[in-house]
Amino acid sequence: MSDTTQPRLKRALGLTGLTLFGVTYMTVITVFTTYGIVNQVTDGHLPAAYVVAVVAMLFTAASYGAMVRRYPVAGSAYTYTQQSFGGAAGFLTGWVMLLDYLFIPMINFMLIGIYLNTQFPAVPVWVFTLVALLLVLLFNILGITLVNKLNFAIIGLSVILVVIFMVLAFKAAFGGDTSVSLIEPFTFGEGGIGAVASGAAILALSFLGFDAVSTLSEEAKHPRKDIPRAIVLATLIGGLFFILVSWTGALAFQPDWDSLDATAIDAAGVTVMNEIGGTAFTAFFVAVYVVGAFGSGMTGQVSVSRILYAMGRDGMLPKPLSRLHRRFGTPIVAACIVSFFALSALFLSLDVVAFMISFGALAAFAMVNLSVIRTYIFPKGGRREPLTVRSILVHLVAPLIGFALTIWLWTSLEATTWIVGGIWLVIGVIIIAIVTGGFKRPVPKMDFSEQDPTTEQIDQLGADFPLEGDRA
Repeated sequence: MSDTTQPRLKRALGLTGLTLFGVTYMTVITVFTTYGIVNQVTDGHLPAAYVVAVVAMLFTAASYGAMVRRYPVAGSAYTYTQQSFGGAAGFLTGWVMLLDYLFIPMINFMLIGIYLNTQFPAVPVWVFTLVALLLVLLFNILGITLVNKLNFAIIGLSVILVVIFMVLAFKAAFGGDTSVSLIEPFTFGEGGIGAVASGAAILALSFLGFDAVSTLSEEAKHPRKDIPRAIVLATLIGGLFFILVSWTGALAFQPDWDSLDATAIDAAGVTVMNEIGGTAFTAFFVAVYVVGAFGSGMTGQVSVSRILYAMGRDGMLPKPLSRLHRRFGTPIVAACIVSFFALSALFLSLDVVAFMISFGALAAFAMVNLSVIRTYIFPKGGRREPLTVRSILVHLVAPLIGFALTIWLWTSLEATTWIVGGIWLVIGVIIIAIVTGGFKRPVPKMDFSEQDPTTEQIDQLGADFPLEGDRA
């Protein structure tokens, strides 16, 4: 029997709030995170890559919605895979997601350094990156949530920035005598569909917002109805903004991407802003972007440190990871481990980190699509509802298309990404072997619920925040 005295997540979010959360998480300014990288890969056809990514993501978003209807609890892809295919598959999905989460704070620290360096070239990139990393670690330990409270202000500034950018871009594109092709940015170009697919694979990191919406299942008023709708709406709205912003940028400014050096590619957002709006507008862009990146790095680091805390508590990783700061009640060991990992930002390249985030995201997306088929068409025990044309289309055909598109994008990533991802998966298998005594015991269940520990719970770590499926 469950303990009703344990705190539960408050169901306060409706369809509008859930959709706005997803759109806010994706934030339109994310376009400039990989602006140069994807334009170089696609030879200036970033809008086409976004169209391909949006189509693929919509099928996966529908699969997330189908799984939320069956399992309206926190945990996202990890929970869905665990319930559909068992503990081992669930752990490996969560393990790959962890790789994704570990790289998200890192890419924000890197971008802070890259963009601030464009305004203060005398200060090396690594100095800004290291300062951002240390500040986020400090805030994480202290439990400071000021950055989260500023999220709406950051989003508001981002929207203003994007609107001004689009106006200036149209003015630059159509203000002169030269003719501009409105359709050309949406074609495949000389690189063909393969190059566009590679670009779309990188852009998977732009759509993590709908995965984030699925983690709010225990905070939604009507999770089975509103979460699926919010996931699809957030994907559509966010994708539309991404396409519009990248399209207007392509109309106004199309350099020879192959001729630009690595620094110019990484900071391509600054190059575009300066070309379209001048020095003052570029400074405004950098300020907004850096504040947004710091906020994203902060929330990302908080999330992944909680995941490591849960894995240490549940016995999947060393117990010291579950140690909490006596005064602040924060997972100090896990936070330090995340920051140590993030030090890789001092020597890794931006494109490598972007590829690794997309690797983790696409792996999780593929498993969610398969989970729909397993849950609804081939459930455990062989008992399922009678098949109808609608259920076959929704629970078999659509997930198969989503899975195929995801695998297509996944295999379009660079070979180096697959090597690193493969090594990470092997480590995950080794961990399972160790904690199960050579696969003789059941795989412990990781807890990805999003509640922070209260003071009373610090001494009862083993009972903290069980997933609904684990409650007796």
